[in-house]
Amino acid sequence: MLSFNRRSAIAAAAAAIAAFAIGPVQAADPVKLTFLYSPFADYAPFFIAKEKGYFAEQGLDVELSSKTGSAETFQLLASANAEAGGATWGAGLFNAINDGATLSIVATIARIPTEGRSPSPLMVSTQAWDAGVKTAADLKGKRIGQPGPGGFGEYSVAKALAKGGLTQADVEIVNIGPPDTAAAFVNGGLDAGWSIEPFSTQIEQQGIGKRLVEDHVQGTELGFIAFNRDWLEAHEDAVVRFLAAYLKASRELDNGGWNDPEIKKIAAEYTGAPVELFDDIAFTVRPANGEIDIASVRDQEAFFRGQGSLTYEGDIDLAKVYRTDLLEKANKLAAGE
Repeated sequence: MLSFNRRSAIAAAAAAIAAFAIGPVQAADPVKLTFLYSPFADYAPFFIAKEKGYFAEQGLDVELSSKTGSAETFQLLASANAEAGGATWGAGLFNAINDGATLSIVATIARIPTEGRSPSPLMVSTQAWDAGVKTAADLKGKRIGQPGPGGFGEYSVAKALAKGGLTQADVEIVNIGPPDTAAAFVNGGLDAGWSIEPFSTQIEQQGIGKRLVEDHVQGTELGFIAFNRDWLEAHEDAVVRFLAAYLKASRELDNGGWNDPEIKKIAAEYTGAPVELFDDIAFTVRPANGEIDIASVRDQEAFFRGQGSLTYEGDIDLAKVYRTDLLEKANKLAAGE
């Protein structure tokens, strides 16, 4: 818990209450936690909150640690080797919740916009495009990349193929992550592949590939913030403050923040993308209050049930893991209430 080092316990309690009501705290011993992220643009709110001092304002010392995927997030949180992290919805998570996963979900990370360019399109290699692959229907029999089964990549690819009247059974699926898709396009290892920013725009700008389908997952809930459940229950105030800092950074980004050169520089440092790339990429969005669109989550759950990937029947009880009470407190804190 936060230590205020006041002259008396009464003064400490009063200061804590006042600080919670009005916002930033001055902590002699900040609460330390590790947050697991992927080097994608949709994690930008965490980069901003770290580098612009929003976490520090809330009495937190947050270490941002890069991860390889959602499975790693679940494993590290379950084993208490990290306190928090981001992940996408998928079969593994749904099954883990059913089995009594020791994690808590507290807010959304990102959604796909409901219109315009998608930050997560299905890309086609320039070679395949030149050979006649111009629509989703043209992908029949082709090699399609996705970052493994059971996650958003599989869901997204299936939705894109459906635009052409195809299923995954009509193509050859290759398990490969977005960072490696460009090389696979160049050497002919893939005809098309799932991608996410900033890799999508990099592929375009390098002339390696083109956007083939990008209206297949509009409005879809992409990812969420999770905490180790035991740590969260012992540090609920710190989690509320973490979320308040996250909301501040999210709202800044979604209200013109991407025009700020400082923010572009920070995002470039964490993603490894050139600064100028952030003038062109398509961005994910978030609701101002950080809420998760449960209907979108249910749609993804139904998809994985149809794939035979779930180990249970019926809808998962999300109330067991989704702590809406903490998000509500964070919104009040962020508003200065």
